[in-house]
Amino acid sequence: MVRYILRRVLQFIPVFIGVTILLFTLRSIVPGDPIRMIAGEKSLAPEVYEQIVERNHLNEPIYIQYGYYMNDLLHGDLGTSYQRHTEVSKIFADRFPYTLQLALCAIAIEIIIGIATGIISAIKRYSFIDVLVTLSTSILVSVPVFWLGMLLQMFFGIYLKDLTGGTFSLPLSGAGGPISQFPNWMHYILPAITLASVSLAFTARIMRSQLLEVLNQDYIRTAFAKGLSKRAVIIKHALKNAMIPVITFIGIDFGAMMSGAILTETIFNWPGIGHEIYLAITQRDWPIVMGGVILIVVVVMIVNLITDISYALFDPRIRYGKKKGSE
Repeated sequence: MVRYILRRVLQFIPVFIGVTILLFTLRSIVPGDPIRMIAGEKSLAPEVYEQIVERNHLNEPIYIQYGYYMNDLLHGDLGTSYQRHTEVSKIFADRFPYTLQLALCAIAIEIIIGIATGIISAIKRYSFIDVLVTLSTSILVSVPVFWLGMLLQMFFGIYLKDLTGGTFSLPLSGAGGPISQFPNWMHYILPAITLASVSLAFTARIMRSQLLEVLNQDYIRTAFAKGLSKRAVIIKHALKNAMIPVITFIGIDFGAMMSGAILTETIFNWPGIGHEIYLAITQRDWPIVMGGVILIVVVVMIVNLITDISYALFDPRIRYGKKKGSE
């Protein structure tokens, strides 16, 4: 297990370097003077301009600039925002808890509803429930996230405002006002549903297809022939073997959610990483954009590693590393 983890961590290194090279190259070829972005609308004296150039190593060749940037990254320095003149690492440290809380709510909805509906649909194959689940998931997959978010805002925040208190507002950041009569957790509902909608549909579909495939295996028929109940066969034998693809999808999806869902957070004005990256893109604040992408890559790689390790918990046949005496 330890050797497997070390091998996977070593595989992350070229991926990380490749992403940083790509980002640094894009920053260099995008039109615009970074000094003017740093200074804003203020006019700069020539000597001040040169000082900023020298301090940011912009007078060096691009590979030298990349070396300085990688050195800062290895020391935990993601740079300083052009617009806010604040360290990018501090900005993301303040925003990450909001993104994490929203991701946990969304992934809980995805796991509970998605897996449950997939199991029920597989067990009740070709029934009315199966048709309803198939139709519902097809609609959810087809609905754009930004349109669903705006539709939920309009329905619950305008038409049912007196009943719901406008659950799309966010008292956690002060947007809901001090007289809000609803608890703070209520304001996670609509963003979490929006964020989990498409993933929930895919989870249900994958769970249904995998469980149907497992139920047609010979060992399942053998279990039924031995007199085991349908519930025992599904829970003890079928589910564990059907869960591996589902776990893979949920793990990748959770990594993406933790990295910040730009559309969902922007629509609901959620003060998370995704919303921060969106604002940085509109303002051409490259340090925040680059820092956000690097953070996304690191989070996704870590979550994928944890997902791979968890396979052994669901399928005892999976073992990492070589056994003694094996070649």
